Amino acid sequence: MALNLTTRAEYKTHAGINSTTYDAQIDALIPRVSDFVKNYCRRSFVDYYLTSTPKVEYFNGGFHALLLKETPVNTIISVQKSTDYGQTYTNLTQYTDWVKDGDMIMSISAYGFEDRLRGYKVTYTGGYDDVPFDLELAVMDLISYYRKNDGAVHVNRDITPNITQIQYVATTNLPAHIKRVLDQYMSDYV
Repeated sequence: MALNLTTRAEYKTHAGINSTTYDAQIDALIPRVSDFVKNYCRRSFVDYYLTSTPKVEYFNGGFHALLLKETPVNTIISVQKSTDYGQTYTNLTQYTDWVKDGDMIMSISAYGFEDRLRGYKVTYTGGYDDVPFDLELAVMDLISYYRKNDGAVHVNRDITPNITQIQYVATTNLPAHIKRVLDQYMSDYV
């Protein structure tokens, strides 16, 4: 299902590209950069937004709240409990057993969700209808970063008045302006 976080047309408009010369390169980079951003932020953003395939997460309990990964949470389809390590599940009732509070499922019980291995299953939809503009800009800037092969810092060094040497210094860090945006969207769950 994995949806991309931008399109070729949007990227070409952003980059000011009018020809089809780079279409194959752009088409290869878009899904890779989209997957990178999703893995870095630990969420998919658009894959589970009101889709026919909802997100299913399993929890062991032991807390008062279950923090859902795909934020913002749109619809809770079901919250279920298992007493046999996830072999079978029974539905819990909203406002009797649990309540949605933002992007969390809160237990109404004073003891919280009991500590059970694979004891809770939450099925829901979450994410964005459209990728937020700042995130899409970061994705497009990351595509440009890889397109231009800027994985190294270029340092010009004059050896003599007529000869300039370019030294490549490899770096493993994301460009700061991209990292700032991605860090804002990184999921808090462990």
